[in-house]
Formats: sequence, structure tokens, C-alpha cells
Amino acid sequence: MSRNGQSRAPATNRSLGHVAVLGGSVAGLLIAHALAGHAERVTVLERDHYPDDPVARGGVPQSPHTHVLLTSGIRALDELLPELAPLLRREGAPTLSVPADLGVWQAGQWVSRQHPSEQVVTASRPLLEQLIRRCVLESHPRIEVRTSARVTGLLGDSEHVAGAVFRERGSELGEQREISADLVVDATGRASKTPEWLDALGVAVPQEELLATGRAYATCSFRTDSSEPLERVSGFYLVPDATQPLGAIMLPAEDDRMMVTLSGPHTNPPPTDPDGFVEFARGLPHPAPHRWLRQAEPLTRPVGYRHTANRRRRYDRASGLPSGFLVVGDALCAFNPVYGQGISVAAMNAVALSRELAASGSRVTTRRAQRAVLASARGAWEVATGADGPMPGAEGNALRDGPVDGIRDWYLERVRERVPGDPVVCRAFRDVLFLLAPPSSLLTSRRVLRRSLFRSPIPTSDELPTRD
Repeated sequence: MSRNGQSRAPATNRSLGHVAVLGGSVAGLLIAHALAGHAERVTVLERDHYPDDPVARGGVPQSPHTHVLLTSGIRALDELLPELAPLLRREGAPTLSVPADLGVWQAGQWVSRQHPSEQVVTASRPLLEQLIRRCVLESHPRIEVRTSARVTGLLGDSEHVAGAVFRERGSELGEQREISADLVVDATGRASKTPEWLDALGVAVPQEELLATGRAYATCSFRTDSSEPLERVSGFYLVPDATQPLGAIMLPAEDDRMMVTLSGPHTNPPPTDPDGFVEFARGLPHPAPHRWLRQAEPLTRPVGYRHTANRRRRYDRASGLPSGFLVVGDALCAFNPVYGQGISVAAMNAVALSRELAASGSRVTTRRAQRAVLASARGAWEVATGADGPMPGAEGNALRDGPVDGIRDWYLERVRERVPGDPVVCRAFRDVLFLLAPPSSLLTSRRVLRRSLFRSPIPTSDELPTRD
């Protein structure tokens, strides 16, 4: 690190030349950071204006919603931007130990808070993105950001992508411009147009895997002078499942506010008016969140969201994919946002790319880089699709419903039932959810297998759990 505490890019062979990153949100900024030490220069094209203050912006539909930085994401960001964690603490971003600080309701029980815990950060998305942007741009003078630049296509042909086409948003004529690059990275998010852009170059559209439940959620921020019933916990996570479809995530954020996300099936979405939102919480499987919401003051109007499908585009398998092109973040693999994986996976994508470049001396092929990035998201994909698969109304070509899948789902349900009262099963399950261990570890651990197959669930109290 430099004397002022900022991270420095490693001294490397800058053989990547000019890199254009399409999209300047979290995934794009972190990928630009990973590439900057291996490129002559990096240009980020972002369709929005960046606000001066940490406020929600139109180009990031997830901005107003509850966010959590998982343990895996904390570790990845520490590796990429070691100066970020102190900044988050300075700005009041809460850090929680889970389950020690949280009331987690799963399989009809509270999870014991005496079980082993791992840390998460619950800053708002606008604050986290603003601080990441500050760290990245201060670390790399070779990164230039061009805002109000809406990308409309790619330059090149079916063999090689040579740049991008964009328009200046807000200009009188919307003049079309071109930018040439030795490497183009799509980090434009869930609404990525890359399949259409590749088709225009004569490239076969890659296979797409989809699993959707139609799940809907809404988020509202609250504040109250009373701690009841939070005198013993810092927030709540009520986990929905196939038999109990309503869920809630209540997490503290900076500025002494509580961000509350309620979710339900598409046939019973949470309302987007404050009174209806609070009333919806009455249907949750435990009354504690509703009791707190009744005496809290809403700071915002609830904001709804329904784009919750899990979608993975297999650019790693595409035959004839042009060189000079890479896809990352939600443009590559998007998850149901209720599982809180997005920012952590974006950081893990950047770490995977950084390590691949370091190991290859900056000469990695885009196909190898694409495989490395997708591999870093595999665990999150398996967690999200595994949780959504048994939900009513689940559909898509990624839905696994064969005989072997039925046995797996039966076993995983036994695992979930033992999480609340069994510290060994809880720790293993938490490590999978926090992307610290692959889902397969629940099948290969002898201790987890024995406890899940041959021991009955240990009941816990219906009252809010304590640490005692």
C-alpha cells in the first residue's frame, strides 16, 4: 500500500492495451480495478451520472433495496481494496455477526444465536458503491470514467470484438460515437444486450439457463426511538420455503435506519404503500417483525421489485465466441436478489480474474478468463437455484426435477430442519449460504450426513433467541 493508505496496482506487464468496460456500477468498477494493473489504460462507459451523495440512482434498480455483503464478499473486497473496510466503518456501515446478532427464523424455528457466527456488512447499496468507486478511481489514474454514455453495440466481427458503440445521453442529437479497445468487458448487469450485440456480429447466441419463481418483494426504510422487540437482536431474517412462502429481511444500515424487505409469491406480493406494507408483515410466520414495524416510522415509500429470475448465460461454452470480449457480473450470472449474493459475487468475479491474470503474466485468453469468472459464481448459482427450485411455480430449463434431484431435495430439507438447533449443521449450512464452501460440502461432510440422516431436529424456543 502507498503511504496514504491507498492500494497500488501491482507492477505487471501491461499487455492488455486499452480496455473498455461497459457499465460503471459495482461489477464494472471492480473489474476495471482488476484489469488496470495489466492494461495501458481502462475506459469505463456508464449510462448514468454519478451522484455526489450516496443516493439511489435510476440505472441501478436494486439501489433502494436491502443489501448484505457476505463474508465471502468481505474477504474478496479486502483482497482487492484493503482501504475500503475502514471507510465503511467510518461512514457508519453496520457489521453483524450471523446468527449471533440476528433473529433467523428457519424451518419453523429460531436459529440458536449460540451457534458459530460469521460477519456480514449491511451498508446501503448507494454508500457501498460510492466508496468502492472512490477507492478504485483513487487507486488507478489509468481508469477513466465516461458517464452518460449509453452503449448500443459492439465493434468488430465474428472473430474479434474491437470496441463499442455508444451515444451521449442528454445530448441534443444523441450523436453516436465509437471507442476502440483491445478488450471489451460487458458489466451492464441483468439487462445486458450482449446476446443481441453478438447476433449482430454474426455470432451464435450462447445457451441461457433460467429458473424463475415469479417471486416479488418490496423494501422500505424505517426508524424508531423504541427498541422493542429488537432489544435482543439487531435485525431479522425470516427464511421463506415451499410450505411457508412469506419472507422478511430487516437489517440496520448507516444513519440509524432499518431497511426492511418483505417478499412473497407473485400471487401475493407485498404492497407498496406504507400501511399495506406493514399489514403484510402480519402474515409472517412469527409476529416479532410486525410488532416492531407497527411502532416504527417509515422514512421512504416502499419500492417493489419483480425481476427475480436466476439467469446464467454460458459464454464459457459458446462455440465461436470472438476474442477480445468478456462478460462479468449480472450480465453473466444473475441471481434472485433476495439471497443477497450480487455484490459479493461481483467481488469474487474480480478476484478470480485478477488471479488468472497474475498467474498467466497478463497473457490469459478471454476464454480462460471467462471460465475463471463463471467458476467464481458457481456456488452462488447452485445456492439460489437450489433454494428456488422447490418453490411453488418454479419453472425454466435450469429446474432440476428428476428422481436424483428429488432425493437431493429431500436430504437438503432434512439439513435445513436441523440448522436451528444443531451447531455443526448450522455452521456447514451457513458457510454454503455465505459462499465460503460449495453446496456439495453438505453431501460430503460425514458429520453433517450423520446428523441430518440419523438425528432428530433439536427444538428451539418460540421466543426471540438470546445469546445466553
